[in-house]
Amino acid sequence: MDRKTVRKTIAAVSAALMLMFCVACSFQKKIVLTTGFEEGELFKIDKASCSVSEYMVYLVNMQNMYENTYGSQIWEMTTADGEPLEDGLKETVLSRISRVKVMNLLAEKKKVELSKEDEKMAKAAAKQYYGGLTQEEKNLFNLSEKDFENMYREYALANRVYGFLVKDINPEISDDEARTITVSHILIKTYYVDSSGNRVSYDEKEREEAYARAEEVLNKLFDGEKFDELAIQYNEDEKSSFLFRRGETDPTYEEAAFGLATDEISGIVETPDGYYIIRCDNMFDRDETDQNKLAILNKKRNEAFEKEYNEFLGERTGNLNEDAWKLIHSVKDDTVHTAEFFSIYGSLFH
Repeated sequence: MDRKTVRKTIAAVSAALMLMFCVACSFQKKIVLTTGFEEGELFKIDKASCSVSEYMVYLVNMQNMYENTYGSQIWEMTTADGEPLEDGLKETVLSRISRVKVMNLLAEKKKVELSKEDEKMAKAAAKQYYGGLTQEEKNLFNLSEKDFENMYREYALANRVYGFLVKDINPEISDDEARTITVSHILIKTYYVDSSGNRVSYDEKEREEAYARAEEVLNKLFDGEKFDELAIQYNEDEKSSFLFRRGETDPTYEEAAFGLATDEISGIVETPDGYYIIRCDNMFDRDETDQNKLAILNKKRNEAFEKEYNEFLGERTGNLNEDAWKLIHSVKDDTVHTAEFFSIYGSLFH
């Protein structure tokens, strides 16, 4: 697995572990202290507190979820910045659990509470998760079933406060705003990649030659030659067909593509990559457009929530126990396999 693939993998799995509100996580520390903590306490955010044991539940479960899918060799990889992925996971967990704590404080301010059904599910989730732990895992976490019940309550309350804050965000999203199209194209590049992997733009003569090739393709299309056959012969892109929505590609390309009817072919479209000739294969995909409407709605809700959350977060003070933080590492123990904390939540809470 190459580094680029692993980074995408980390992002995909991390997204699956996120709270339902799917917004960015952050642990902001106005002050960092290593004194004034109770034994086993990792951080405080105002009156909210997180123990090392709570943190380890998140860390171990996320670590094992990655390994169950991609193997333990994933930790041999590094991030784009050259840092071990294992260190990145450690920071991600800190962000995730601190987010939950802050959102519980926000729930208190907004007077959001769990329902009786939520309370029942928290008990059921804790019983199921705790009952599935081996003795080695129970010893590692050093938490009671009641402690796990409280963790599930906090996780659920974080989701509930998000739902409360975005429940009235229901904007009208038109078919055109969410429209998803499928196109094919032929690209004649106006750059090359040198031996060091750097992108180098063509000089004026090379650009003229590239444009002449694009004109040659367009003339052949006018003469009745098949687009797909010409794509095989001339296209300098790795792909020739893809589905996309507004905001996902070069604006000039997007404008040309969204202006086409099904089976219509553009003229020569100049972009930073080169000269494109675009054919619209499907100007409107109903299923994809409906899915995009939901994605746009979620984005608008997340933006509204994030604004209120960040305003609230800006008034909080976070204190991290640096001494305890330095001692935390991922678990290298073949007897510790637990990876169900989040999936149990997902199966019980709605």
